[in-house]
Amino acid sequence: MTLTEPTPELDPSTRSGTTSDRHDRAFLGHPKGLGYLAFTEAWERFSFYGMQALLVLYMTKELLLAGHVENVAGFEALRAFYGGIDGQPLASAIFGTYAASVYLTPILGGFLADRVLGKRRTVLLGAITMAVGHFLMAFEVTFLLALLCLVLGSGMFKGNIASQVGSLYKPEDLRRADAFQIFYLGINAGVIASPLVVGTLGEKVGWHWGFGAAGVGMLIGLAIYVAGQKYLPREHFEAQGRAERAAAPRLQRHDWTAVVALILLIPVLAVAIVPNNQIFNAYLIWGDRAFDLTFMGTKLPTSWLVTLDAVVSVSFLAGVALFYRWYGKRRREPDEVTKIIIGSAFSVLGMLCLVAAASTTPPGEKIGLFWPVMFHLLNSIGFAHMLPVSLALFAKVAPKAINATVIGLYYLAFFGANALVGYVGGWFETMPTTSFWLLHAGFAAVAGVAFLAFKLVLGKRMVASDTDEREQLEADALASRPV
Repeated sequence: MTLTEPTPELDPSTRSGTTSDRHDRAFLGHPKGLGYLAFTEAWERFSFYGMQALLVLYMTKELLLAGHVENVAGFEALRAFYGGIDGQPLASAIFGTYAASVYLTPILGGFLADRVLGKRRTVLLGAITMAVGHFLMAFEVTFLLALLCLVLGSGMFKGNIASQVGSLYKPEDLRRADAFQIFYLGINAGVIASPLVVGTLGEKVGWHWGFGAAGVGMLIGLAIYVAGQKYLPREHFEAQGRAERAAAPRLQRHDWTAVVALILLIPVLAVAIVPNNQIFNAYLIWGDRAFDLTFMGTKLPTSWLVTLDAVVSVSFLAGVALFYRWYGKRRREPDEVTKIIIGSAFSVLGMLCLVAAASTTPPGEKIGLFWPVMFHLLNSIGFAHMLPVSLALFAKVAPKAINATVIGLYYLAFFGANALVGYVGGWFETMPTTSFWLLHAGFAAVAGVAFLAFKLVLGKRMVASDTDEREQLEADALASRPV
């Protein structure tokens, strides 16, 4: 709350029954803007994950084969960059670079939003750029240009739409963490649908049909975002008076403690995310070759494994959120870092299921779906404790003056994770399968220990910094009361 804002007790727009109050509870007990942001993100994720589910399969089964790879503009220079490797290792390396870069550019997107364009205009520009990229994926010659558009567009889109979710709530509003659970439900709804539509079109009809469908999904998300503009948080760019511009948030001394603590979390998060993100790389290649995906005499599209993961993830996102609502009424609910530690433990168990699948199946036989399904169940419980919770933590603790930029820094964890996913994924062809997945269990275990150390050493300082900010907000509210 700024010095010029009225206090909640004196603000007539917060009284029960007013338009503002109705909008604040209009979407599942949350602000109406959350609905527009969640559905926008659902369609953006539909396009993003649909394309991503096809990417490695497309490269290994068609694009990197003779007769196709020669059509890609600039490909020889890219291949030389990776040391002249071919086949699956090259596909994994390209995937890793792309997926990592997608999470590096949100820093630029956050800076553009905080200092130049504002969040809304940056998100709009990002959505348009991504739509162009998806449609360019339908042509072999523009493959690399399409990836560049997707990387730049996603950088402008991702952090800024997530930052707007946090901005819908006052610092003391306990609905924020619940809002990010709902936001992630929207993400997973898009992930569920995308392999069924984009994946099936790509694998069964034609790769370019799948990529074109992803582009259509991005346009739908763009239309929803435009329609919901009036329900989104007001930005300091829109301040009309000199007093309002002067009241724009500024960095305080205690803010830097929070920023340093969050930056220290980034590399740990990167290691923790590797097992989950390998689902889109080596896991799909392994599943395509080794899993028994035949149903009634027909082999199901391999990309449907992503839908399976998304269905389970949605179920446990909702289940874990409901569990903690129930648990919080009886005992003290764990803080964000503790939940992330719990998530790391479940991630370890999930990867051990893949170790069991590889070690208990006789050579030459297809792997049944029991162990893969168990992997998705346990990994999804870990996901529900880790990704939405960590994003909510960053949104809560990040100083208001650089909120979008700090959330952009949050996505550095995904940059590091996907760079590791691409690098380690290249070992899949030469490394024993059991050892490959045991290595990923080790990533989750090391991250869990690091999160525990973080909680013991820096956890209290982070909470203290957040408490200082709330005390300052309370002081501002008292100062703004008329005498």
